[in-house]
Amino acid sequence: MTLAIDHLVVAAASLDQGVAWCEATLGVTPGPGGRHVLFGTHNRLLRIATPVFPDAYLEIIAVDPAAPPQRRVRWFGLDDPALQQRLALSPALIHAVVRTASLGAHRRALIAAGLDPGEPVQASRETPQGRLAWQILVRADGRLLCGGALPTLIQWEGAHPAAQLPHEGLALRALALSGVPAAARELLQLRGVPVQSGPGPALVATLLTPRGDVILESP
Repeated sequence: MTLAIDHLVVAAASLDQGVAWCEATLGVTPGPGGRHVLFGTHNRLLRIATPVFPDAYLEIIAVDPAAPPQRRVRWFGLDDPALQQRLALSPALIHAVVRTASLGAHRRALIAAGLDPGEPVQASRETPQGRLAWQILVRADGRLLCGGALPTLIQWEGAHPAAQLPHEGLALRALALSGVPAAARELLQLRGVPVQSGPGPALVATLLTPRGDVILESP
């Protein structure tokens, strides 16, 4: 059951704030993304792929102020008051999403290990190049497990967004996850990603950027 890093999630209080942070911190302007009608969010994207992390990208995501009232809790814990308070100060790396071709099998394995990754949700968004569609595991309470260190699982159906993203001089050099239970570590055989159960930031990512190496740590 092969897993691979799909994308890193940087949450922001607004997309404008996220774009300004990206330009100041990484030295590049993120490319266009789209709207997620089901969850009332929108995003901007940047390619960070390398041979170790093929097709990886960085997502800057924020609550969409133009979205109608939501019938369900937003993903990635974006409705959590503590996270919203933190994002009011600055955008932050909060999570990693891992792609799989066996979403159901990996979900069952996590449940057997005592972890509830949520139910599979069908999602999509339109792009100028066509429709992107995927299944993703989302908990009903929107909460991220292990402080965000336990990745969310995604399975793409057809096109992948990284295929549409230009090269902007960014690359994911390294990623480490901390605070993952031992049972889950056995399931997360991620190439190039040490997964630990000890203390420390849930996620630490090192990015090669036009400003040199930049290290991002989750709150």
